[in-house]
Amino acid sequence: MGTLNFIVLIPFLTALLIPLFYKKGSRLHIGLLPILVAVSLFIYLLTYIPDIANGKTFLHTISWIPSYGINFTTYLDGLSLIFALLITGIGTLVILYSIYYLSENEQLGHFYTYLMMFMGAMLGVVLSDNLMVLYVFWELTSISSFLLIAFWYQRKRSREGAQKSMLITMSGGFGMLVGFLMLYAITGTMNVREIIEIIPDLTGHVLFVPAMLLLLFGAFTKSAQFPFHIWLPDAMEAPTPVSAYLHSATMVKAGIYLVARFTPVFGGEGVWFWIVTGVGIFTLFWGSFQAVRQTDLKALLAYSTVSQLGMIMSMFGMGSVALNFGYSTESVFYTQATFAALFHLINHSTFKGALFMAVGIVDHEVGTRDIRRLGGLATFMPITFTISLIGSFSMAGLPPFNGFLSKEMFFQAAIDITTLGVFHVDTLGNLIPIVAWIASIFTFVYSMIIVFQTFLGPYKEERLERSANESPIGMLISPLILAGLVLIIFFFPNVLGNYIIRPAMASVFPSLATQVDLGVEILRWHGFNSLALWMTIGVVLIGIILYKFPKIWRWIYVLFPGEWSFNSLYNFAIEQGEKSSRRFTNSYMTGDLRNYLMYIFSFFILLIAGAFVLTGSYNFTISDNAMISTFEWIIVMSLMIAAISILFAKSRLTAILLNSVLGYGVALLFVIFRAPDLALTQTVVETVTTVLFLVAYYFLPEWQKEQGTRKANLTKLVVSIAVGATFTVVALAAQNNRLFERISTYFEDSYELAGGRNIVNTILSDFRGFDTMLEVVVLLIAGLGVYSIIKLKAGKRGKKIENQ
Repeated sequence: MGTLNFIVLIPFLTALLIPLFYKKGSRLHIGLLPILVAVSLFIYLLTYIPDIANGKTFLHTISWIPSYGINFTTYLDGLSLIFALLITGIGTLVILYSIYYLSENEQLGHFYTYLMMFMGAMLGVVLSDNLMVLYVFWELTSISSFLLIAFWYQRKRSREGAQKSMLITMSGGFGMLVGFLMLYAITGTMNVREIIEIIPDLTGHVLFVPAMLLLLFGAFTKSAQFPFHIWLPDAMEAPTPVSAYLHSATMVKAGIYLVARFTPVFGGEGVWFWIVTGVGIFTLFWGSFQAVRQTDLKALLAYSTVSQLGMIMSMFGMGSVALNFGYSTESVFYTQATFAALFHLINHSTFKGALFMAVGIVDHEVGTRDIRRLGGLATFMPITFTISLIGSFSMAGLPPFNGFLSKEMFFQAAIDITTLGVFHVDTLGNLIPIVAWIASIFTFVYSMIIVFQTFLGPYKEERLERSANESPIGMLISPLILAGLVLIIFFFPNVLGNYIIRPAMASVFPSLATQVDLGVEILRWHGFNSLALWMTIGVVLIGIILYKFPKIWRWIYVLFPGEWSFNSLYNFAIEQGEKSSRRFTNSYMTGDLRNYLMYIFSFFILLIAGAFVLTGSYNFTISDNAMISTFEWIIVMSLMIAAISILFAKSRLTAILLNSVLGYGVALLFVIFRAPDLALTQTVVETVTTVLFLVAYYFLPEWQKEQGTRKANLTKLVVSIAVGATFTVVALAAQNNRLFERISTYFEDSYELAGGRNIVNTILSDFRGFDTMLEVVVLLIAGLGVYSIIKLKAGKRGKKIENQ
């Protein structure tokens, strides 16, 4: 097994071990195991930086389903290394933070199991080079995030938030899967690297654009792009460590990663440019606009995350246009937007992770996140205030914080894109810098709200659940490290640019990287001639005015009432869907087994008999059949008499015995047809079934034969005859209408293929071994369920006796 494959699997193995080691009241906190794993993976990945910076890549493959081109192939390059470092690095800090944040009375074993599952799934997404394996890990992120968001499942809003995130992200995942299958149909390969090499000659394929749209559908749902952003604010019902990890640094970045990874495939196309840039830039505006109106700090951060993700997405869209020019000066010029996107991707993880943790500390210490109840906390929580100040000012794009550098690069990219000579950017493209600038003003406003309305102003102790105090040092370590990185990156940005971002650029633009250096020198000062700097000055001035005089412009939110939002549309669709499904289900779930059998048999007749009639496959002849012996006639007639007699039985015992006659009669037919093993199996099964029937019916009330109406009885008679006739016609037609070679000829070689002479046994144990294994698992689960119910009832009965 390759080292990279093992990196992906280690978190899953840890998730399996946590329940074994977790014990409440233990001296050693269970969080120590996952934090040890996370920090080890992070340090190990750091060792790859020198080689990756020198242009090396690493590939490991484990054969899985080679006949379909599906192998567990892991690929580490500059792009995947950025995300892997974020996943493990931020993951380490989040686990450390959670050790002090979560109470020991919580289900910590469950929490860390889900968290490690998520870490492994995210590593699988960014390191997988096979489309199907990537999809498997993609959906695992949705499942594990569902479990984490619903961790406090006692709360209705937590359950609803988890459900919403899963429905939206998994629906996008299904669409992405179809897009992957289309890419496979276009290129004939599942490997992403091979697709990148093959696709330039196949862009005119009829499935090229549909595959692109479906892939973007998956990316937009996962990265909360408009209008799929509605799941992210509701997901904030999760514990703060989950929000800091999933919704600022990892899960929401999965869609960003997908867009970056497939930019070499679809980049340079007008459809890709306009959709990615357009959706991203509008999401940037809408998220910042909605963030300002929030009164809950985590909700504000949620919408700010939506906004920042839109900003990153738009930069990837703008940068992708470089592939339209091929190798030229223009192409290198426009790649700077992608460099800025990767830079801000890292910056956002640092300042937003710090902010989430700071907000979690506020909630943990004073018992509320409501901005209207907060104020004056800086005096009591100076360290938390400092962390929030650094994070908020970086998010607002102010110096000397790393957010200023990447925001300036974003402004410059938005300005430069208006000079583009393709895709009609010279007209509609002029809106890009305007929308970006307006969105940045709202970003500045909500960043000021976090700092000034939470930590400054009058202290409102009477509105707090608990008196304000600084949190324990253990809870401050992680956000302090992230806040420190915000400052370090500002003063030493090119260390990050040269060793981390530059190799990632080579992954996004492999065709250009072979001919030119795609690196960009990150400057802290561009001079007063920089239009981006004047845009920042305008953001600050207008932002201060809007913050100081909210009554002048807050009326604008009246134009966007909550009942007209996409969130309300989602809630309405879910509510109506539940009502409709409930009405439909109640219409046929009558509790009467006879009705259920009627539905099943009627559907069977319509489907099978209808197909036979439409295709003309009901023709058959019996002239070539063997003669029916006397013993066979006797057995068949006995079966017919027993079957008809059941209809007139006046007791359950008589009906059970007549039913067993049918089973034993079939066993006799197997004996006559020289199939002793089947006859023995049938006899054993029939005996056990008959005994179970007798035992079960012994406890039922006295049998009262149903007295149905003449019409109902006639309907049942017609359905019964139709089912019998359909089965008979199917059996006869199958004998005389062979469209394919007999499958039995394959199983006749059972000894050579499976080492067994008994064909039936080899089919059960070898040819369909997985099917048999799953059937046994189903029986095991059913047995465990019955055992659990019995134990629960016994426990309740014992408690009742004790209470008496």
